[in-house]
Amino acid sequence: MMRRIDLRGRPLDAGALGSILPRAEVDIAAALGSAAAICEGVRARGVEAALDYGEQFDGIRPPSIRVPSEVLASALADLDPSVHEALTEAIRRARMVHAAQVPTEHTVTLAPGAAVTQRWIPVRRVGLYVPGGLAVYPSSVVMNVVPAQEAGVDEIVVASPPQAAFGGWPHPTILAACALLGVTEVLAVGGAQAVALLAHGSPTPSDGAGSPVVPVDVITGPGNIFVQAAKRYVQGLVGIDAEAGPTEIAIVADAGANPAYVAADLISQAEHDPLAASLLITDSPALAEAVESELTTQAAATKHAERVATALRGPQSAIVLADDGETCLAIADAYAAEHLEIHTANAAADARRIRNAGAIFVGPYSPVPLGDYIAGSNHVLPTAGTARFASGLTVFPFLKTVEVIHYTADALAEVSTQAQALAQAEDLPAHAAALQARHPH
Repeated sequence: MMRRIDLRGRPLDAGALGSILPRAEVDIAAALGSAAAICEGVRARGVEAALDYGEQFDGIRPPSIRVPSEVLASALADLDPSVHEALTEAIRRARMVHAAQVPTEHTVTLAPGAAVTQRWIPVRRVGLYVPGGLAVYPSSVVMNVVPAQEAGVDEIVVASPPQAAFGGWPHPTILAACALLGVTEVLAVGGAQAVALLAHGSPTPSDGAGSPVVPVDVITGPGNIFVQAAKRYVQGLVGIDAEAGPTEIAIVADAGANPAYVAADLISQAEHDPLAASLLITDSPALAEAVESELTTQAAATKHAERVATALRGPQSAIVLADDGETCLAIADAYAAEHLEIHTANAAADARRIRNAGAIFVGPYSPVPLGDYIAGSNHVLPTAGTARFASGLTVFPFLKTVEVIHYTADALAEVSTQAQALAQAEDLPAHAAALQARHPH
């Protein structure tokens, strides 16, 4: 089912691995022209353009761009009790983890009367995108809203595509998750037009709800290639979290790993998208054979068997054979997976050696679906190798830091001559004059 990449006996370096290891072929730049045109249309015509694009792409025009409060309340009232309980627990655990991330203000005193304070200030308003394509993602509501709330953001607006099956509103489970979290502003808009509306707003009260859409300061959340292209286009006007591509999982496993667990976890990510990447990295040919056998059986029995088979057979997925455990870890580090599972005899120690991964799942009882829903960690993670320099979603995209400098006259006098020397060295005499004015003698 999955192709093999045999790296045994080959001299490897990080550069070589980057070209050998599989990746989903997704070119956000190719979608940028279409996304830009949509963004400019929404910038010019606001809500009306967003609704027009939604009707064109989603096949439905919602009764209004805003989801009414009674629709949110009804969605929560009708939510399956087991899902209500699960979401409540997921929210509780996510709050604990994200609350602990919030940094505290601190002051450094450099000399008597000389202090620099670092303050962390939440942005005022954020737009959180929740996709609605091949699957329903109330978990993405949790993963975006909770860190924004814990960061202290004043205003949160969620955007999710309208659904023809639900009267033009977003999926009711998504609406129920918003209501459960206390989010009252939800927009029935998806795709690039949602990103554009969040970024530009719409000053004309033409959305049927009688009020404008206020632009946001930051946009976060996963989405298809046009959503990501639109985020790239509006970056700079607003902050964004990252450009998320198709999901991916890499599993480092040795001969002692349970092949049924490994296969199940590879399939769990493959069911997201035909472009999803599943990668097994092992030094055990016997394990590779056993996993292959399990994949054949389990994939045929799963609900989304065709989608899973397409992803597992695609060029983005593979079983990679390496010489030893050390090389397996090096390959995983070079791949920089969105999700990395470690199924080895010394899993905890091996996990500590990984530099590049969006999130690391240690041992056989920490599968990726745990992180997708209820581990407490965030499932909005860097893809396509960007874990080399990027992080998963935390409170930090919703915070900005401001340094507050407070010097007394004596503290300034102590360093004024040195500051003036640097100003003169940079040929900025007015800088030096501003310092000297305070201590002319």
